Amino acid sequence: MPSTETPFTYDDVGATRENRTPPGFRPLDVRSRIGEGRDVFEAASRAVMTWELHRAVGVGIATDADRAAPGVDVTVTLGGLIKAPCRVVWTVDEHRRAGWAYGTLPGHPESGEEAFLVEMTGDGTVWLMIKAFSRPAKWYARAGGPATRGLQHAYARRCGVVLRRLHGGDEV
Repeated sequence: MPSTETPFTYDDVGATRENRTPPGFRPLDVRSRIGEGRDVFEAASRAVMTWELHRAVGVGIATDADRAAPGVDVTVTLGGLIKAPCRVVWTVDEHRRAGWAYGTLPGHPESGEEAFLVEMTGDGTVWLMIKAFSRPAKWYARAGGPATRGLQHAYARRCGVVLRRLHGGDEV
C-alpha cells in the first residue's frame, strides 16, 4: 500500500466535494435510485462506507481500514490484473447524506477523483450518486479511448444495481 506521503496524481484534490470538474478532466455523474426510507438509507450508507458495495460489485479491495476515512489508502483490483491505488480524500456522514471520495495515486490507470454518495431526499427516496473526474494516466487507458469511458459509466451504473439488490428494500 502507498504511504500517506505518496502524492496524488492530480492537483485539485477534493474537487468532487464541491461538484467541480477541473479543466482537462472528463466528468462522470451517475445517479441510481436505491429504495425508500431511513432503513434503506442506513443500510446503503453502511455498505458504501465499509467497502461492502465495492466487494459486492466484484472488484478487489485491499486496505487496512474497516471504513472509509480521510487518509485511508485503498488499492482497487480490476479483473485480478489491474491495480488502482487510491487514497480517501474526504468523507461525509450526515442525517441524509453519507459517502466518500478517493483520489488516484501513482500506478492508477486514470488520474482523478471518484465520489460515492448515498443521499435520502425529502420524500424519503434513497439515491446512490457517483461523481468523478478523470483522464487517462496509463497507455492502455489512453488506447481504450471511448471504450474506457464506457466501462467507467457501466461500472457506476452497476454499483447502483448491486446496492439496490443488497439494500434497496424493494423489488428490482
